[in-house]
Amino acid sequence: MKQMFILSILLFATALSSCAEDNKSEPSGVKPGTGNTSGNYELVWSDEFNYSGLPDSKKWSYDTDGNATGWGNNEAQYYTSARLKNSEVKNGFLYINAIKEDFEGKKYTSARLVTRSKGDWLYGKIEVRAKLPDGRGMWPAIWMLPTDWIYGGWPASGEIDIMENVGYDPYVIVGSAHTESYNHVKGTHKNAKITISDCYTEFHNYIVEWEANEYRVYVDDKLYFTFKNEGTGYKAWPFDKRFHLLLNVAVGGNWGGSQGIDDTIFPRTMEVDYVRVYQKK
Repeated sequence: MKQMFILSILLFATALSSCAEDNKSEPSGVKPGTGNTSGNYELVWSDEFNYSGLPDSKKWSYDTDGNATGWGNNEAQYYTSARLKNSEVKNGFLYINAIKEDFEGKKYTSARLVTRSKGDWLYGKIEVRAKLPDGRGMWPAIWMLPTDWIYGGWPASGEIDIMENVGYDPYVIVGSAHTESYNHVKGTHKNAKITISDCYTEFHNYIVEWEANEYRVYVDDKLYFTFKNEGTGYKAWPFDKRFHLLLNVAVGGNWGGSQGIDDTIFPRTMEVDYVRVYQKK
């Protein structure tokens, strides 16, 4: 009887050990990745935001160079650098805060976080779990730009938009591609839209799966935009070079502010639960 009891304890301990090993396949977080998980992906970069203070400087930098020019989109905010009021990690989340305040000649502040030179990838699955800010004048974005600009300045070297939303068009999520052949300046850009009725109150996974022949954009497990490599060269497909990730909340601008800015809504925040980057084994 005593031997059977010891054997039972050993079997139970073995089962617990097996479960612990299985749980190591995903980092700690709210839920495992969605989208198409059949591609034998492995995690290569992540930020779970399980710390407090400024975003991890080993993983994130700040874009501020376009403040004087409105970033080419006539945006109204000033993007700050390493300022807790605009970008703070606490309680397991990253908060990117757009604030109405006079700052360096602008009437609003916000932050634009980038992984450039700290997280740069060629192909893979990029997944950002986020809750979006609402209100007229808001323009949150989760997107990618080339790190090396091999084919020239924008849009020749490309842009991948995983998620954009403008507050005057509530609940509508847009995924896009911008290249020399296909861009909004020419009116030839390619995109698609999906309506997410609780994008301002609940977290969703915003995902791109990027391969040599196409990239696919999802919200959770809903595929809603595919951009294919036509095989005609970089003007249509510059997405064969490494890119980095950007997270930002713009205020106003040619698109976000085309119906004005509601000054009564501020502050507004994009909350990010985690960022995970996978590549195929």
